Amino acid sequence: MAVSDPEPRTSVWQLFALRDYQFLWGAMMSASIVVWLRIFTTSQWLLETTGSAAVVGAIGMIQLVMQIPALLWGGTLADRLDRKRLLFMANAGTCLVMLTFGVMSALELLTPTLVFAGIAITSASQMFASPARSAMVPRVVPTHLLLPAAANDNASANIAAVAAPLLFAAISLGAGLTAAFMTAAGLGIVATLLPLGIRASGVPEGNQLVATSQIEQTRAGLIYVARHPILPGLFLLDTGITVASFYREILPVLALGLFAGGASATGVLGAANSVGAIAGSVVAALFAGYRAKGMLVLFASFGYGFALFGFGLSNSLWMGMLMIALLGATDAVTVAVRQTTVMLTTPDHMRGRAFSIMVLAAQTANNVGTIWVGLWAAGIGAANTMILGGVISVAATALIGWWWKPIRTFRAD
Repeated sequence: MAVSDPEPRTSVWQLFALRDYQFLWGAMMSASIVVWLRIFTTSQWLLETTGSAAVVGAIGMIQLVMQIPALLWGGTLADRLDRKRLLFMANAGTCLVMLTFGVMSALELLTPTLVFAGIAITSASQMFASPARSAMVPRVVPTHLLLPAAANDNASANIAAVAAPLLFAAISLGAGLTAAFMTAAGLGIVATLLPLGIRASGVPEGNQLVATSQIEQTRAGLIYVARHPILPGLFLLDTGITVASFYREILPVLALGLFAGGASATGVLGAANSVGAIAGSVVAALFAGYRAKGMLVLFASFGYGFALFGFGLSNSLWMGMLMIALLGATDAVTVAVRQTTVMLTTPDHMRGRAFSIMVLAAQTANNVGTIWVGLWAAGIGAANTMILGGVISVAATALIGWWWKPIRTFRAD
C-alpha cells in the first residue's frame, strides 16, 4: 500500500526527502550502470578475443532466450517473496558474475564459453530484479508522487546510459578490461546491499498466495492483465508504435541512410535521444497533477508519430538530432505514464506480475521492431522507413485511442 502524505506536492526533489526512496533509487542507479558496463565489457572482450562480429552478435540471442522466461518467473517471484531480498539475490548474482570475469581475466583464464554463461546468468538476474524493484516503488513513495517517481527513474536510467559508456571508456583505456570488470563488481556490491537498508516491508500483500504453485500464479497474472480494463490497451498501443519504428538498435543504419554519417553521427544521435528522454521525464513529472493520464499518453504517442515524420524528413544532422531528441522525450512520457498506471490500478499482490508482463511486451516489441525497421530500411530506404513508421504510429494511436475507451477516460489523482 502506498505511503500517505498530508501535503500533496509533486516536485521530483520531494522524492529524495524520502529515506527509503533514496535507497531504492541508489540501488537502481548503480545496478543500471553495472548492466551497461557488463554489456560493454563483455562485447569488447569477445571482439578483441575472437575478432568476430558474429560472435558478439550472439549476445543478443542469448539475452532474448533468457529474458522471456526470466521475466515471467521474476514477476511471479516478486509476488511470492520478500522483494527486498529478491533484489539482493538478483543483484548479488550479477555482482558475482562480474567479479568472476575480473578474476578470470586477470589470471588470463577467461574464455568465450564462460563469458556467454555469465551473460546468460546476468540477463536472467536483471529480469528478476526489474519487477521486484518496480513493485517496491508504491511501498516507499506517496500516491501523488508515483508519476514523478516513474519519470525520475526513467530519467536516471537514461543518465546511466550516458554515464556508463564514458566510465567504460575511461577505465578500459586507462587500466584495461580487467579493471572494467572489477569496477562493475564493485558497483554491484552497492546495488546488492542498498535494498537491505529499506525500512518498508518487501513482503507482498496477500502473501497467502504462496500456497499456489508458481505456474498457477504466473497464469493468474497473465489472466489478470488480459482482463484489466486499461493495461492491455496501453501495452497494445506501445507494441504497435514500437514495432513500426524501433530505431535504437539500428542507429548506424539510420545515420548512414539519412545523413551519410558514420560512427560519430551514430554517437551524437544516440546521445541526443538520451538527452531528449531525460527532458521528457522531467516534463512527465511536471504533469503529475494532470488527472487525465490516459489522454496524456495518447497526446505523447501522437507527438512520437509526428516526430518520426520529422526525423524521416530531416535534411541535416542537426535537424535529425532535434527530431530524435523529441522521439526520446515523447517516448519517456509514455513510459512514465504506463508505469504509473500499473502502480495505481494494480493491487500489491499482482504488481510484480503486471510489471513483468509490461516489460516483456516492451522487450518483445523492441526485438521485432529492430527486425521490421531493418528490413524496411534495406528495402525502401531509411527516410521512407521513418515516414512509414510515423504513419503507422499516428494511425495506431488514433485507432487504439478510439477503440479502447478506458484509455481515454482513465483519470487518476
